[in-house]
Parts: sequence; structure tokens; C-alpha cells
Amino acid sequence: MPEIICNTSPLQYLHQMDVLHVLPALVKTVTVPPAVQEELNTGRSLGLSLPDLQRLDWIIVCAPASAVTLPLVTDLGSGEREVLALALETPDSVCVLDDALAREVARTLQLRFTGTLGVLIDAKRAGIIPAVRPLLDQLQSLGFRLAAHTRAAVLKLAGEPK
Repeated sequence: MPEIICNTSPLQYLHQMDVLHVLPALVKTVTVPPAVQEELNTGRSLGLSLPDLQRLDWIIVCAPASAVTLPLVTDLGSGEREVLALALETPDSVCVLDDALAREVARTLQLRFTGTLGVLIDAKRAGIIPAVRPLLDQLQSLGFRLAAHTRAAVLKLAGEPK
């Protein structure tokens, strides 16, 4: 299984839906850069329901070795930039990103990536969760932007009727 490097929003949404356990069930460890840890810590200090990475023994916090690539895409947040930098340094890794621009940059850099929806599909296929549909409803109620055609495609990939 490739190394997983995760951004903030997938951790946030999986935690808020109470299915964060799917990540360590799919992979042994998940790497996050310091910027992601800081974003989660800041959000928790503001009262948001976010995971405390220090309490998760399957999370590894690792800084990119080189800061050279970090400022190249100024429209990305620091978490996305550090996830992409780590992925560039980690052959055969998979980025877990929801941000459209970050995913486009990953595609341009020929990095493998997925997002919260891909994690849910993988968890369903692995038998870790029974269904994706109720989680899609929950995601949308949490403010996750999900186009109708994307929802239909996810349900089809999960083997669930429209």
C-alpha cells in the first residue's frame, strides 16, 4: 500500500462524520505536514470539531525536506503546498486532497491523489463502512460542495443505486 499524505479537509470531514477510523483501516499510517497539524490545532482552539493528531498513533507529522517548492503556487493554502511538496519527495505516495486547485497541481505534477470521496469509496469496497450514500448526505450538510454528477458517479463507483 502506498504512503498516504493527507491534507486538512479530508481529516476534518471524516472526523466530523465520525468515520476517521477508515483511514488507519485502509492504510497503516498517514503522513501529514506541520501546516496541516497547525490548521487543525487552530480550528480546535476556535471551538471547531477537529481531530487532535497527537492522540492518533497512526498519524506521522513530517515536514517537507525542501521549502523550495512551497511558494510556487500562491493560490494554495500552506497545508496543500506542504502535502504536494511531501508527495514530490515521496515516490509512490498518494495525496488526499479535496481542493480543486490542489488536485489540478497534483495532476500537473503527475502525483497520485484522491480525496474524501475516494477514501469513502475505498472504505466501502473494503467493507469498512456499509454504505456511502448517508455519508454523502452528511458531507453536504457539513458544507462539502458536491455536484449532482459527482454524487451520481460516487454512488455508481460505490455500487449503490442513485
